[in-house]
Amino acid sequence: MPLQDLPCLSLQGSMSSQPKNINKRKSRDCLSGGLDTECTPTELIQQCSPRHKHQRLINKGKENHNCHFVLARRSRRKKESTSADLSWDHLPDELLLRIFFYFPLQDLLRVATVCKRWYRLVFDESLWHSVDLSGLTRMGVALPQVLKTGVRMLRCPRSFVEELHCTGLGTLQVVQMDLSSSIIPTSALESIISHCGLLEHLSLEGLQLSDTIINSLAENSNLVQLNLSGCSGFSARALAVMLKSCSSIEQLNISWCEFNNDHVKSVVNNLSSSVTHLNLSGYRESLMLDDVKVLVARCPHIQTLDISDSTLVMADSLPVLAQLKSLQHLSLSRCYHIHLAALSDLSKTIPTLCLLDAFGLVHDNHLNSLKKEMPHVCINSRPFSSVARPTPTSRLVGSMSDHTMWSRKCRLRFKL
Repeated sequence: MPLQDLPCLSLQGSMSSQPKNINKRKSRDCLSGGLDTECTPTELIQQCSPRHKHQRLINKGKENHNCHFVLARRSRRKKESTSADLSWDHLPDELLLRIFFYFPLQDLLRVATVCKRWYRLVFDESLWHSVDLSGLTRMGVALPQVLKTGVRMLRCPRSFVEELHCTGLGTLQVVQMDLSSSIIPTSALESIISHCGLLEHLSLEGLQLSDTIINSLAENSNLVQLNLSGCSGFSARALAVMLKSCSSIEQLNISWCEFNNDHVKSVVNNLSSSVTHLNLSGYRESLMLDDVKVLVARCPHIQTLDISDSTLVMADSLPVLAQLKSLQHLSLSRCYHIHLAALSDLSKTIPTLCLLDAFGLVHDNHLNSLKKEMPHVCINSRPFSSVARPTPTSRLVGSMSDHTMWSRKCRLRFKL
């Protein structure tokens, strides 16, 4: 059928007189009607029909599925990090320090050799808060290194130090330190104590001291417990200055030192009233009645007093000791001028007394009778004094309690 005979074209004259929007709508309708006929031209159909869209691959990444072979380029995948990088190199310092906190001392030192970062973290002061080097006999190199870490609790009794290089130590953070029965040069000990200013608990039992060391101790005004039992090498004047400066001392063990009368008088005349536990034993001919009177007047709150092996202390000292209203433990061992009859009245003159040590004064055959007269007092149950000692000698060597220091256990401990 010719194009001019189509119905939509025959109405061209009438459509031109109508508005354009109406003409467009009608021409669309006429065109759609003409396409439904059988003789629609092929070119017109192609112009009016929508463009053919290529079917996308639904299963992307599965190009060879259902036997369709297609060449395609895959997108690049991000490089995945290895498990080693995620667990160590990317961990923050805080988390590594928390992990290192559970390592024993020997393993912690091995870890320090891995890299520079781990070496820096291993010697962080948070890991070296408390260290026990009691099993290490030679500490010429280890001791300065530990002191530089900012350690606050250091336990190394019965150790041997040949030479100590303390250059660059600075102010030490040590609060508790036990060097009892160690072999250490006086010069090395002077270098250590001179850098300490925060000491609260200190034990130098059995060491050779000097006036320099005693004067350095005077700078530690926070001292609470001081054990100088069996020490020597310092003057009475330096001792007096130290006791005046350290007015917070509560427990003092200054027994069996190389003292003369001047040393004993320096102790009793300069003790602070805060002292509650005192061991002043071993001064056979230096401690007298007048010294006991001064001691009781200056330290009225004493709870534990040990004046054993004082041969000049007689029964007339007992009424003076009765003025101590808080006395619970009294040791008069080997004070041979005190008779047994005078001891039986102690439970009445000192009602707060709970423990009495009278070794050498009471024989075994009289001990039972004395216990009957003093039923509320435990007699001869403490053969060793525990005043200001970090580890009382009554504990078994090698037990778990033997590794404590003033009832606290160190976290890092050297093991053989």
